Amino acid sequence: MSVFKIHHITKYHYEQPIVESVNEIRIFPYQSADQEVLQHDLIITNHPNVHVFKDYWGNKVGFFNILEPHQDLIVESKLTVRTIVDLSSLEMSTTGFDILNKEVEESFHLLELTKPDDIESQEQIQKILESFFNGGQSIKEVIEKSSQYIFENFTYTKGITNIETTIDEILVHKKGVCQDFAHLLLQILRTMHIPCRYVSGYICPNKNGMRGEGATHAWVDAWVPGIGWCGIDPTNNAWVNNHHVKLAVGRNFYDSSVVKGTYKGSSRQDLFVFVSVGYEDGHTFEETNQVLLDKQEVNSVNDLKKTAMSIQQQQQ
Repeated sequence: MSVFKIHHITKYHYEQPIVESVNEIRIFPYQSADQEVLQHDLIITNHPNVHVFKDYWGNKVGFFNILEPHQDLIVESKLTVRTIVDLSSLEMSTTGFDILNKEVEESFHLLELTKPDDIESQEQIQKILESFFNGGQSIKEVIEKSSQYIFENFTYTKGITNIETTIDEILVHKKGVCQDFAHLLLQILRTMHIPCRYVSGYICPNKNGMRGEGATHAWVDAWVPGIGWCGIDPTNNAWVNNHHVKLAVGRNFYDSSVVKGTYKGSSRQDLFVFVSVGYEDGHTFEETNQVLLDKQEVNSVNDLKKTAMSIQQQQQ
């Protein structure tokens, strides 16, 4: 059990004033038995009314708009959360595909999370599976072997990929960051018809050598028969534990994007992301990132274009 104080600021600055900014945020901690929200304060530019609802995947979503001209949009989250992860049931799991298939047949929600994406390199995914799957492993073991393969054969490297990077490109580069490894693991597990979903959140290891500290992180929830959703982090080749704080889930990155929206105007925008993690021992980890986003030109309300307003561009 651990308690973390997470301060997260997402700031967009526009060269020229923009208007009619409409936004969705998924920066609320995911409701589950594994984590308890002790306090959460949200501060947004101009203090708009935030309409809160649950989306299809069970995420708490905030929707707001800012109609008046503005050159900055700041979403600030101050969160105190306690993680309570218990891996004892998972450690003893030996269930196989026969039980999994029965559970999937009885749930459309699970079934829709078993279909892999259509990619050009699917044959390569099959070869990856053939390298460690012998037909006799449990679901837990297949998930672990898939994560281990990514950890051992792909290099953790910042700056060479972005949110548009495809699985085909990741397989060529054999390099990337957490969002890339999460998407690749999803493809491998779904090829085995194991239900799985993308997870966005934070990793708070307090100098324990885990990759991704200090920025938003991404991993995978995989369905283990008899237990349910279990988090697996291929970036660190580890089951999700008390160092992970979950924000949102979905079929892929786009379903769990922390901030996204549209606006009316013609202006280049710059994105700044600050994340601070405070630990119980008094140690604090801070990191600030800047990303240059493409210029967006919008001539009318009907021509609103989606901007890449998502801090997962900085997921590590």
